[in-house]
Amino acid sequence: MFAFMSDTALLPIRIVALYHFTPFEDIASLRAPLQKLCDREDIKGILLLAPEGINGTIAGSDEGMERVLEHIRTLPGCENFEYKEARAPEVPFRRMKVRLKREIVTMGQPNIDPRKNVGQYVDPKDWNALISDPETIVIDTRNDYEVAIGTFKRAEDPKTRSFGEFPEWFRKRRKEIEAQGKTPKIAMFCTGGIRCEKSTAFAKSEGVEEVYHLKGGILKYLETIPEEESLWEGECFVFDQRVSVKHGLEIGKYDVCHACRRPISEKDKASSLFVQGVSCPHCHNERTEKQRSRYEQRERQEALAAERGVPHLGERQK
Repeated sequence: MFAFMSDTALLPIRIVALYHFTPFEDIASLRAPLQKLCDREDIKGILLLAPEGINGTIAGSDEGMERVLEHIRTLPGCENFEYKEARAPEVPFRRMKVRLKREIVTMGQPNIDPRKNVGQYVDPKDWNALISDPETIVIDTRNDYEVAIGTFKRAEDPKTRSFGEFPEWFRKRRKEIEAQGKTPKIAMFCTGGIRCEKSTAFAKSEGVEEVYHLKGGILKYLETIPEEESLWEGECFVFDQRVSVKHGLEIGKYDVCHACRRPISEKDKASSLFVQGVSCPHCHNERTEKQRSRYEQRERQEALAAERGVPHLGERQK
């Protein structure tokens, strides 16, 4: 775990979060050159390639990152892709993986195409007014463990364990709204914007006309909206060693359970169900004794590797 310094311009590591929907005909041919370049430039993180586009978060030096971004711009349809940046004192990932997937964000709705039909983007500066309107139904599209540590005021929590559960929840919720004689006016948000590309496209495909989503996601909102004007409550979970961020994208107070990958607080770590690298109050009853024994063995091996100053072959990707 590390913390951002007050003057982020002095921090040596550049973190780039990106996604771009564009058709790739042969993702297998794109993987090896991208992996090779990232390895050569000592860039760490994860990039997903799918027939619908690219998604991921990577980190490294300014020079190395620029070479990787230049390469991504040469991929089909990626000439003008957008990305978000942050800085850190050290790389928040341990390895680099370029993976091939069916979807860059898995929703399980193959007919949804965000390039053709998507909700209306709302800039962070206009977001407060939209979600403060009592006629607006505000929906957090993230998973339950993400919502648990922070969300916007008035936001509904679908309590999904995976994004693939969202369509079923949405259809049920829409029926409830319409049963009250209301026409849905929906505002959706997620961490960086990618899930809302699909969730708003799905809502539009279901016949909901007035659908909005937060441009740049929670991260852009926390970066640009002053805390005293903010309607955000809590912290935002991120999928790297930072675990969570606050306003100004400063590092939050959460750690992560290495067994289930959920965020954990100091209260969670004080629980009798918490064992470093083995279990936490959220996952203790979800794991078997055999699984916990395997996690415990892995934790010991990683500790020994750390003492020797060598990387552990089974080291967790963060």
